[in-house]
Amino acid sequence: MDASTVNISFKKDLLQLIDKVAKEEMRSRSELIREAARMYIERKKRWEQIFAFGDHQRNKIGLSEADLENEIHEFRKSKRISD
Repeated sequence: MDASTVNISFKKDLLQLIDKVAKEEMRSRSELIREAARMYIERKKRWEQIFAFGDHQRNKIGLSEADLENEIHEFRKSKRISD
């Protein structure tokens, strides 16, 4: 494995939580932090794809962002009334 060493600062309480989880999962601190970074990056990519798809669909049917916000507002308003 081609790896680089980096120094990261954590507040003590967060580092204690990281160490607790790593111990529970019988992993090293480094393994846990690497996995957390991978998961964050993947989740960020998925959200970017979701927003890009939404923008594409909005443009395809000719809605402006204001139109979309109004639709969301009206939908939420109707849900409050019916609940």
